[in-house]
Formats: sequence, structure tokens, C-alpha cells
Amino acid sequence: MKAKNEIAQIFKTEAPNPVFSKELEALWHEYKGNWDKAHDIVQNLGSKNAAWIHAYLHRKEGDIWNAEYWYSRAGKQISEMDLETEFESIAMQLLAENQKK
Repeated sequence: MKAKNEIAQIFKTEAPNPVFSKELEALWHEYKGNWDKAHDIVQNLGSKNAAWIHAYLHRKEGDIWNAEYWYSRAGKQISEMDLETEFESIAMQLLAENQKK
């Protein structure tokens, strides 16, 4: 529950925080319900985190074959978590990495 509240606080803004990585910016758009914008951002990034978000997005839309491909690119097994828990996991990892920069 702590993660969910922390994410809600950070993502409640009207626009993505300018210090966000592109991956976090994509998650912000997904959190706001803009799957297409989130997908547009991550499909042009080459990082493992972008591939993880890309996989999550395709799993969310029910495109499991495509999701499996992107989980592979991210170096991960296809997630068995519910979508909300996976989103929180991705967000918390990216937020921690973003703070280190």
C-alpha cells in the first residue's frame, strides 16, 4: 500500500516531472490512462527498463505474444503479478534509479 500511495503522490501532477527519465515519463502517461503515449515513448527507447514497460503495456492490452517478446528483451520472464502490482514494481524501481541520478 505504501508504494501505491507514493506513486499516486508523485504521479498526481498535471505534467510529467521534468527530471523524469523517458521511461518514467512513459509510466506517468500510462498512470494517467494514456496507453498510446506511453507506448509511443518506450517503443523508441533501447533500455531494458523501456522493454519492461513495453512488455507490461502489451500484457495489459492482452497481446501476450508481443509482451513475451518484450519481456525477453528486458531480460525478464513474463510477469505473473497482477497488472497493478507489476506497474508498482516498475514505478518503484524507476523512481529509485531516477533519484540516483
